[in-house]
Amino acid sequence: MKGIGAIIIGDEIMLGKRADKHFPKLLELLAARGLVLDWALYIGDDRQRLTDTLRRTLAGDDIVFSFGGIGNTPDDHTRQATAAAAGVELALHPDAEREIRARFAEIGREVTDLQLGLGNFPVGSRIIPNPYNRIPGFSLGHHHFVPGFPQMAWPMVEWVLDSYYRERFNARPTAEAAILVWQGLEGTLIELMREVEAEFPGIKVFSLPFLGSTEVQRHIELGVRGVPQQVPAAMTVIRHGVKELGYSFDEK
Repeated sequence: MKGIGAIIIGDEIMLGKRADKHFPKLLELLAARGLVLDWALYIGDDRQRLTDTLRRTLAGDDIVFSFGGIGNTPDDHTRQATAAAAGVELALHPDAEREIRARFAEIGREVTDLQLGLGNFPVGSRIIPNPYNRIPGFSLGHHHFVPGFPQMAWPMVEWVLDSYYRERFNARPTAEAAILVWQGLEGTLIELMREVEAEFPGIKVFSLPFLGSTEVQRHIELGVRGVPQQVPAAMTVIRHGVKELGYSFDEK
């Protein structure tokens, strides 16, 4: 697997009517398992744009979590777009039908064809159990589609991670350290940053400039992230290089 991505869908988010909560929560769920998010996309309720996006991501190797648009309202396009992108039909999934019928039996209501339509998934899909109301999501390959409701989506994402990807948990441990370079200018630090990355292949150097305020003077947070065993030595090189450039610094 090359990485992990997220697709967050909905006009309400794109129009600013609702704040997205999925991105920070997904970061949290991944971090708890020693995983990181490599990319994220926000898309409105546009079937063609969603189809084009999924056609591209389905052709790749990444694990992808998609939030929203799997319902039955006219602005829900995810199931149809996924089927079109994969070149397959939608069909009522037998496991989804079982869960939907069980849900409506629990609440003492007859299930309708419209409600059963919530289980129409691209052929070849697997269901994702929904502990909130038993209306499932679905997986197609390494793409996993959950509702936009956080109460449903987040435990469903956890189920996917714990069911399919345990072998990836904490497979690449990382550590991080940084210093605050006072009055630092990024342009003068670039060569040092390149030297550190060349000397330590398991390390990525980062710099976060702060332009200053009435409370804190201008500075750069300069640090390294990567293989834990290489972090201390890489930071020693960073500190020495910063001193040679004439900057003062404090530990982050």
